[in-house]
Amino acid sequence: MGSRPEPLQAQNSEAASGGRGPEWRALLGRADALAFGGRLHEALPLYQLASRQRQLRAEQLEKLVECLAQGVRLKEGLPAGSGAPQPRDWDGCRCRKCQGFLFEPVSLPCGHTFCKKCLEREDRAAAARCVLCRQEGGGRLPRVNVILSNLLGKWFPRQVRASQLRHEGNLLYREKKLHAALQKYDEALSLAPNDHLLYSNRSQINSTLKACEDALHDAEAACRLQPYWLKGHLRKGQALANLGKTEEALREFLFCLALDMGNKTAKSEAQKVNVEQKKGFPVQEEPNITNSGSLRKSMQTTESRKDCSEEENKPTSVPEPAFLVSEKRGLLKRKGCLEEARAAEVPCKLLKKDTVDTKGSSTGQHTPFESVDPSDLDCSLCMSHLSGLLLQNDCFVLCSAHPSTHMSSMLLVVLFYEPVTTPCGHTFCLKCLERCLDHNPKCPLCKEGLSECLAMRKYCKTVLMEELIARYLPEELTERRKIYEEEIAELSNLNKNVPIFVCTMAYPTVPCPLHIFEPCYRLMIRRCMETGTKQFGMCISDPVKGFADYGCILEIRNVEFFADGRSVVDSIGKRRFKVIQHSQRDGYNTADIEYIEDQKVQGQDYAALLVLHDSVYDQAYMWFNSLKQALKSRILSHFGPMPAKDPDPQANPNGPAWCWWVLAVLPLENRAQLPFLAMKSLKDRLNGIRRVLTFMSRTRSR
Repeated sequence: MGSRPEPLQAQNSEAASGGRGPEWRALLGRADALAFGGRLHEALPLYQLASRQRQLRAEQLEKLVECLAQGVRLKEGLPAGSGAPQPRDWDGCRCRKCQGFLFEPVSLPCGHTFCKKCLEREDRAAAARCVLCRQEGGGRLPRVNVILSNLLGKWFPRQVRASQLRHEGNLLYREKKLHAALQKYDEALSLAPNDHLLYSNRSQINSTLKACEDALHDAEAACRLQPYWLKGHLRKGQALANLGKTEEALREFLFCLALDMGNKTAKSEAQKVNVEQKKGFPVQEEPNITNSGSLRKSMQTTESRKDCSEEENKPTSVPEPAFLVSEKRGLLKRKGCLEEARAAEVPCKLLKKDTVDTKGSSTGQHTPFESVDPSDLDCSLCMSHLSGLLLQNDCFVLCSAHPSTHMSSMLLVVLFYEPVTTPCGHTFCLKCLERCLDHNPKCPLCKEGLSECLAMRKYCKTVLMEELIARYLPEELTERRKIYEEEIAELSNLNKNVPIFVCTMAYPTVPCPLHIFEPCYRLMIRRCMETGTKQFGMCISDPVKGFADYGCILEIRNVEFFADGRSVVDSIGKRRFKVIQHSQRDGYNTADIEYIEDQKVQGQDYAALLVLHDSVYDQAYMWFNSLKQALKSRILSHFGPMPAKDPDPQANPNGPAWCWWVLAVLPLENRAQLPFLAMKSLKDRLNGIRRVLTFMSRTRSR
């Protein structure tokens, strides 16, 4: 930090005596250093002296403006980055780009929703990038969300119409048709008198039309509705500057910088106002710095707040539209009721005696819609599935297939759960959409190709849809979530309704890679991953029962997906089981099972088992080494090396791992391998392997 400035009297006497005095650059540098150190009272005289020697440019007062704004921030107790509009009650229907009510909502792949026109104004790359999560959404801009557009139009017709008029007014403003744009905003405010953005934008139009008083009136209304919104105070400061009220304008610009120090517009405006004020400083031999006008007042912005009366702090009684959902359940329409919103208490610095323009406010007090119909939030795919069951008079089959689903909650299954919006603008439950894409990579409604979605394999839930359901249908959502959780618990049961993959022979500890392409098995593998069990049964086919009575549980180690929805599953055998009951679920086989374990022996039987175990192991090892090198390489690449001999062959309930490896390698038909899987005696299994190896050796010798 620079040294302390010389006494003010010496500087002034030097200027009065006609001396040249310090260079203006040095004065400015010392003033900046003092201001940066928080010593504004010492810095202000140096700024004045520098401005007398040379006319200062706006950017040369940047340090002074930053320090003043920092002082305002500390005195106001404002958090960093608080310049965004603060939510009043729930504001989920607000576009985070324009800060206004959503019009023609477009849901990006990340799940966040914006106005279509807000996205179209940007270049393609920027439009597809979400301003909230910064996630890339691809080059193509999605279409309007059909469900959300219909819901907002039905539930909030006045706000939607006002938002439409706002976008039309913005277009007219860009085309320099100012009076036509003003008419659009007048009509919009008659529909939505509590929309701070409408007042802010109309203030800008009035400023362009040189209607400075009207611009100030609208800016003050915007500040009352959103006391800590940077743009509202920026509009107010610009209107005050146009009216020549530079002191008040400077306070507003400093307040903007206190909200967001990085705002270039507010910083530039504050610097310009500072320069204009310094032009008017009287040249006197001993200026009274303590009474130097606006800069001193700017430092005392917040102190005046303490003197405000309680009447000035009283919030403006502008009702905020809201509605309540009755506690009745079922599919009956719920009547909404009007609830006056309590305006947030704001600092009296931001409150003026002017009232918000209430032209048309009587119409704005009515609830935006009269009823909430749960059927507005029904998934069309869930409805199609349920309708098919009802048309087949199969309600009892549904209840038996889903024991957790009782008749009183069957209709709740159609409510959107984890809603996902496609690029074509249609919304479905996440699980419903995935099942449809298993069969055909096209939208179930408009048949537009969704290959990109299938290739990404990342579906983000539409945030606003979830918020609407949680806010207006909380009981239905709770019941819907309960049904889903019960279904997941049922799918996680590894004893009842265990998913069965009917394909090949699988053994414990032996790898079993699978190529998944059929829709039913895509669904099965996906459910195994979602439940967290990562396990399913493998059985060979049976011409009578569909699949064999014995099989092996496989555990998924990894899944590699392809762009077209196919996948390669890396799995390994875990436990053997016996099928108790055959069944089906959603196109794939299931079964109630019981697990099989080897029966242990002791004493002389155990000693004989050890001798047999070592003998068969050596025989299998010699047989494998006698194979041709090319065949051995293929076996090793697929099954891995032969496991080592176990010190205790009864340590594993399924028996030694090398036995299953040998059975998987031996060229036996599935029907010949199946009895080994069902055996509970390790001795019988070893004798069976010995007979097969002896037969293979004799065949080769011939």
